[in-house]
Amino acid sequence: MSKVSIEQFNAILEVELPSAATTGMYLQAIDHGKAEVVLPYRNDFLRPGGTIAGPFMMMIADVCMYAVVLSLLGEIKLAVTTSLNINFLRKPANADLVAKGDIIKLGKRLAVIEVSIYSDDAIVAHATGTYSIPPH
Repeated sequence: MSKVSIEQFNAILEVELPSAATTGMYLQAIDHGKAEVVLPYRNDFLRPGGTIAGPFMMMIADVCMYAVVLSLLGEIKLAVTTSLNINFLRKPANADLVAKGDIIKLGKRLAVIEVSIYSDDAIVAHATGTYSIPPH
């Protein structure tokens, strides 16, 4: 069972991560060590060539990783990204993006997470990241 609810995380998103909240991004599902975040499609997210710009895919991956960490530890404001690696696999459709994250390893000071990003049920990017967990 997650230590934060969908409602709690979406409230955190609104207050603590307003740059992500302005995109319309929201947490759709959460469980212990798992999270699913949606980025609704918008034309202003496109880059030349008509594809969703990479920074938006990196943002949804990072927000999803944060949700995974909070699902395990509860509301910890100072848990921060220390690394993020993303592989763009194919051009997304002109549709919502869905990021599905899973914990790989949770230690005392670091959490390692992976996120797969989907567009129209096809994987379009894969990310891994590490979060630093502040001492209690």
